[in-house]
Amino acid sequence: VCSSDLDLVAAALRSLDVAITATRPAERFAAAHLAALRAAAALVAAHAKPSGRRPTSVWLLLPRVAPDCADWAAYFAAGATKRALAEAGVSTVVSEREADDLVRGAHDFINLVADRLGVTRQMTLTAS
Repeated sequence: VCSSDLDLVAAALRSLDVAITATRPAERFAAAHLAALRAAAALVAAHAKPSGRRPTSVWLLLPRVAPDCADWAAYFAAGATKRALAEAGVSTVVSEREADDLVRGAHDFINLVADRLGVTRQMTLTAS
């Protein structure tokens, strides 16, 4: 595992911790979405080949490098606008349930990415 991939997984776990402890749904949602984004970036970085093309959304790249993650990519891509609104301070953009669902989804996705990359919790604590 490359140190930058490990750093991204560690950052994803830190964002997930923020999501779990946040008291407002919009904060939980935004932090959970960021956690998933960082985990996806780690997976894409581990498998992508450099190209001269312009940057694109990690949610578009993820199914190319990990086709079995296409459903995850679609799920998190669908929440990108709500995350942006939550980060902009719109507190009513998501419900408690939406925030909780996204936290659970981000947790499951980060576990999948960590397993795929062979990353353990101990490795990420060392990288932090």
